[in-house]
Amino acid sequence: MRSRFSAFALGLPEYLLTSWDPATRPQELVLDGGVEWRRLFISDTTAGGPGDDTGYVTFTAIGRSDEGRVEQRERSRFARGADGHWRYVDGDAA
Repeated sequence: MRSRFSAFALGLPEYLLTSWDPATRPQELVLDGGVEWRRLFISDTTAGGPGDDTGYVTFTAIGRSDEGRVEQRERSRFARGADGHWRYVDGDAA
């Protein structure tokens, strides 16, 4: 989760696509250049340990745009791929 937030903050759509589960990944990803992502707060994690194949992360991302403060809250689902790497599957607004 932290690496994906950093990729949003640094404007790295290629990393975001690579770290996205192929079953739910979009063909392309265009980032909103009008938002400067500044902080990430992780409020809860469920599963996602060494013996798990899925895990959940609830977070709030804080950013700034021309209109002011931006907040995105989500409960994200991750799955461990066959290569052992975690990939973003999907998320629900929290």
